[in-house]
Amino acid sequence: MVREARPPRRAQPQRGIADYKRLYRKLETTIDQIEQVKDPSRVLSLCLRSLVDHFQHDLGFVGGRLYEREGDHYVLRMRYGRSRNAPIGYQIPVSYPPIQILMRDGLLIMRRNDPGFDETIEGAIGVSKFAAFSVDDANRHIISMTISGPIDEEHTLYALNGVRHIINMRLRQQELHDIIHEARDIQLSMLPTAAPEFAGYDIAGASVPADIVGGDLFDYILYSSRVLGVAVTDSSGHGLPAALQARDVITGLRMGMAEDLKIIATIEKLNRVIHRSTLTSRFVSLFYGEIEANGNFIYCNAGHPPALLLHEGAITELKHGGMVLGPTSTTRFERGFARLEPGDCILMYTDGITEAEGPGDKEFGVSRLRATLKENNSKPAAQQVAAVFDKVNEFTGNKPQSDDRTVVIIRRL
Repeated sequence: MVREARPPRRAQPQRGIADYKRLYRKLETTIDQIEQVKDPSRVLSLCLRSLVDHFQHDLGFVGGRLYEREGDHYVLRMRYGRSRNAPIGYQIPVSYPPIQILMRDGLLIMRRNDPGFDETIEGAIGVSKFAAFSVDDANRHIISMTISGPIDEEHTLYALNGVRHIINMRLRQQELHDIIHEARDIQLSMLPTAAPEFAGYDIAGASVPADIVGGDLFDYILYSSRVLGVAVTDSSGHGLPAALQARDVITGLRMGMAEDLKIIATIEKLNRVIHRSTLTSRFVSLFYGEIEANGNFIYCNAGHPPALLLHEGAITELKHGGMVLGPTSTTRFERGFARLEPGDCILMYTDGITEAEGPGDKEFGVSRLRATLKENNSKPAAQQVAAVFDKVNEFTGNKPQSDDRTVVIIRRL
């Protein structure tokens, strides 16, 4: 911080190496305590207490105050140490010169004879010398330390700047954490809570992300009492970017199908939109099918793991379609046709299921998935979905989940 020239002050006592080491150890202790606090509402109060407790001897911090901005004032929210004259709720106007310096520079040391010091404001809280710093990019909070004795300006500014930096990092992490959790809530709200009623069929699905948010989504689109659309999509990678892209695919699919009800035209248009998006380094696989009440199943597989059709003990992979969405704008897709007879079942899934790794880095694989489908075909759809996840979890053991996992089952009763 650039400071105005001042008249010469009394020379500060020389510090020895041991004094410096002690001060820096205390600064490290304070920073460690701040970093370990998980509740952001406690970060500032802990900081205030720690500065007084650790630096009273070295820097003369005998008391401290925490202010929060409300409109055109900073309001006193907490006090600690020798700040008993300061009433909670005490207000300092934003126009107060030391506040303006803090909003500009972030750090400040102020003495009674310095320009801008107001005896009326500071006298009401019993302060003649203080150091202060603002918190977060919006300057929503200010922490002010009452100083007793000579001011070691260099080390006071160094210590407060270090603490301020760590607090701001901690608060930014919490803000990012909150944003990601909001994204998770949005993504979960897009997942169907249950399949729509579709006469003659039992349908269920579930998705488990590898991160707080994931790149897998599935959806049901009920066009009429005789036609139901089912989609499973997987954006490359996982986390927030993948989740946003998967959301856009589902939204675009719904809008496109509502417009012309043509599977291939909609998917080719969706491919062009994804290709032109800012996330062209990513790609999206999609399996979309429409089941008719009479058992006809029309589908398109855009680079997705083939759905498995179980009929009389035999399994067929549903592969017709084209490449993944996004890499090129000229990709052409084709429809595939299948039929579900009473007792048949279709299993749709993402590669997080088959590529889940167990002992020796072996993958769960399609063969185990096929066996699981056959073993549980007599069960309701929801139990079949649960059985797939149980088998994968049993296979992987304690290995952390590395990719999002999604399963959808369609059974004709």
